[in-house]
Amino acid sequence: METTLLATAIMTGLGVFFGSSLAVANRFLRVEEDPRLDIIEDMLPGSNCGACGEAGCRAFAEKLLESAVAPSACTVSGEEGIEAVAAVLGVDPGKQEKRTARLHCAGGLGLALQIAEYEGYESCLAAHVVGGGGKGCTWGCLGLDDCEVACTFDAIYMNELKLPVVDVDKCTACGDCVDACPRDLFEILPLSHSLLVQCKAPLEGDGARAICQVACDACGRCEQDAAPGLIRMHNNLPVVDYGAGGPAAPDATYRCPTGAIQWVEGGQFAPYEPISLTGVNLG
Repeated sequence: METTLLATAIMTGLGVFFGSSLAVANRFLRVEEDPRLDIIEDMLPGSNCGACGEAGCRAFAEKLLESAVAPSACTVSGEEGIEAVAAVLGVDPGKQEKRTARLHCAGGLGLALQIAEYEGYESCLAAHVVGGGGKGCTWGCLGLDDCEVACTFDAIYMNELKLPVVDVDKCTACGDCVDACPRDLFEILPLSHSLLVQCKAPLEGDGARAICQVACDACGRCEQDAAPGLIRMHNNLPVVDYGAGGPAAPDATYRCPTGAIQWVEGGQFAPYEPISLTGVNLG
């Protein structure tokens, strides 16, 4: 009996001690929250998409109050919203180049070799994991719209070739499509990066063209025709490095025999249609 009473007294004493410690710590160590935090958070879109690089809108609002980011870093807010936040904070809204998702594949229906008919759960991830889908190109778009489903901004739709098309006006560069694609075909790029490689198959010559009419065949003509250092070949694919070479220009696309590299100015472009190369001097 005495042992039980002693244990109860000890536990009660510990509870009082720790409770009092927490109360004192809360009073003297509490960090007062900036009253503007809730106001700024309410002014943000509330999509919590992460395109700004933060975990969500509240985390972004905290960074704004710390002057660690500019209001323009929110890619979802329109110009008016960004200026409103800047006015409340008394800061410059800042400038940020528009970025958008780009797809590195043009091998839609009728262009890429079809070796089987996929039957199963309608998902790119499922097709990729179970048998790899029906295309001969194991690097290309599966066309089962995981990216379209993942996009919460309705910025992606599937065209008649079963390829995703990105509406750059709606795209917020949140990266959901990048995460959703099991073949890593999407990349978030500045809108000004106009040279777009639409292939990820690391093949060359006839081997590449045998599986897709619009595959890069590693001929290297784009590298030859671009400004020095702008394009280099890596694993039989052109890599565009805007920081290493001269200014980008459409010249790099002119002699591409399959249209695997395109010049895209801002918006969308028509799907590539193979042309006859008879009599064309490819150099």
